Amino acid sequence: MMRVLSGLFLILVLVSLAYADRVYLKNGRSLEGIVKSDNGDAVELEVGVTSSVTFLKSGIEKIVKTSAADSVLLRQEWEKHKRAVEKKIAELQTKEEKKPAEVTFSRNPGGIAVSVMLEDKVSARMVLDTGASLVIITQDIAGKLGIDLSGAQPDLKVQVADGRQVNARRLVIQTMEVQGARADKVEAAVLLGDAGNLGFGDGLLGMSFLKRFNFEVDQKEKKLTLEKL
Repeated sequence: MMRVLSGLFLILVLVSLAYADRVYLKNGRSLEGIVKSDNGDAVELEVGVTSSVTFLKSGIEKIVKTSAADSVLLRQEWEKHKRAVEKKIAELQTKEEKKPAEVTFSRNPGGIAVSVMLEDKVSARMVLDTGASLVIITQDIAGKLGIDLSGAQPDLKVQVADGRQVNARRLVIQTMEVQGARADKVEAAVLLGDAGNLGFGDGLLGMSFLKRFNFEVDQKEKKLTLEKL
């Protein structure tokens, strides 16, 4: 991907030089662009929408300038190709994001367990649960995320594996990532009170995350494939 982007930026720099000013250097080299300033001992040359280079006049043989109208045309070409590069970058990023992620999982008494990164800072071990409508996290994980639960009142109940109803509080996790499969603003709930050992480690990876993907579980190879919708 980086090689493709490097090529795109090279095209952006080289485009439409027929409209450009040309600075000839005493060392035999030359560079095209638009003379931005010619003051004192230096000349500044624009070579792109946001790029410029400065030359000492002592190293310049001559400057051949184009017309003001041609400079306008060149800037328009720069802007056009800048937008084209930005569009191509966005397309490549989207393609990369949609590339299926193959996640290695392990099995524990609670089920299929995977490593999850929350808000780019907290690592958690969560059990895949297609029967849970929300992602569920423990108070310990909420604390690591910096969520203040002091005085928090429950606004829903979560039924756990042993049939108990446990109080919980809704929240939104800004980012969740499972080995490259990423989702933003994921609805979740944090368990409140002393729920005891529920057998799912740091939480449940429920449908509020999984619904963003086509997913498939390979029990034999112990792999979970997540393809972004």
